Amino acid sequence: TTDAADLFALQKYGMIYSRLGNPTVSAFEERMASLDGALGAVAASSGHAAEFLAIATLAEAGDHIVSSSHLYGGTITMFSNTLGRFGIETTFVDPTDVDGFAAAIQPNTKVLFTETIGNPSGAIADIEALADVAHSNGLPLAIDSTFSTPALCRPMEWGADIVVHSATKFIGGHGTSLGGVVTEAGTFDWGSGRFANMTEPVPTYNDLRWWDNFGEYSYLTKLRNDHLRDLGSTLAPMHAFLFLQGLETLDYRMAGHVANARAVAAWLEADARVAWVNYAGLPSSPHHDMATKYLPDGPGAVFTFGLAGGRAAGASFIESLEMISHLANVGDAKTLILHPASTTHSQLTDEQMQAGAVSPDMVRISVGLEDLDDILYDLDRALEAAHG
Repeated sequence: TTDAADLFALQKYGMIYSRLGNPTVSAFEERMASLDGALGAVAASSGHAAEFLAIATLAEAGDHIVSSSHLYGGTITMFSNTLGRFGIETTFVDPTDVDGFAAAIQPNTKVLFTETIGNPSGAIADIEALADVAHSNGLPLAIDSTFSTPALCRPMEWGADIVVHSATKFIGGHGTSLGGVVTEAGTFDWGSGRFANMTEPVPTYNDLRWWDNFGEYSYLTKLRNDHLRDLGSTLAPMHAFLFLQGLETLDYRMAGHVANARAVAAWLEADARVAWVNYAGLPSSPHHDMATKYLPDGPGAVFTFGLAGGRAAGASFIESLEMISHLANVGDAKTLILHPASTTHSQLTDEQMQAGAVSPDMVRISVGLEDLDDILYDLDRALEAAHG
């Protein structure tokens, strides 16, 4: 009984209940921490849950965060609506405007947040500059690196403190499982005085203090034993097993995804039936220089384009595809396509869509691992149908 009591009181480390930890989930967490160059990791039931846990561990009612406006639509909704109902205010800033992030910081700001590769805008975050802004103001920088994975970018090497992944995407790689993970560098000073919830007594754990008791592990320990404990957004062990299998081929798959994406983007850019292409791997992209710096092996395999003929042509194009799947996921071995304005970002206001660079004619493609000729054939046939 003494051993069990010590485990529940956080006086010793060990497994007590699968909502908080499981051997298979722990193996996945350790692997992700290693890949990100992090101190440790906590897995969650989805990427969305991981994002919520990452922010909720830092901010509470009366606090403020500064975020990129070029995010997955569900994240914008979470930050603006759900966190807002909990009393946490979010200021959204163009992710390419580093000075804008600095100007938006308030005395009650707790974190700066962005995506490595904006979804779906494709904007590449200047991680090093944003980390400098965050740290000069005594704040951590949190990065969602789902679209890049550790195979293409390791944000902590550029100064990020917290990294979030939706493992559902490229990490799993086959659209078979849901999960997310938060990794943390272990170098941020949570005892600086800006984070009272890290230094004040915790009544539910006999008045221990996260920072005093756990030091560099305080953030991850609080995330797991406070928010994951109470919210229950636990990663299923079977899904952790599938993610571990996905990690075994991650580097190989990402190289294949990038090679196909480069070829598809160049092919689309050269086609008169396509009005525009936004892929940071193309020299024509305004994000190409940032991609060269932070993603030298390629800026992922998700990008956007628009058809000559606008939204109507885009709808006809999507409906004419046969091999390529019309699905909201990304990072699958299969090529997937979507119209963001009517699906993933449909809950946003017109102003939010404009701020997030989501246009009515935008088509998002997640390029898979099929034979390149098969992908191009399906695209060509659907383009012909849309303009026939």
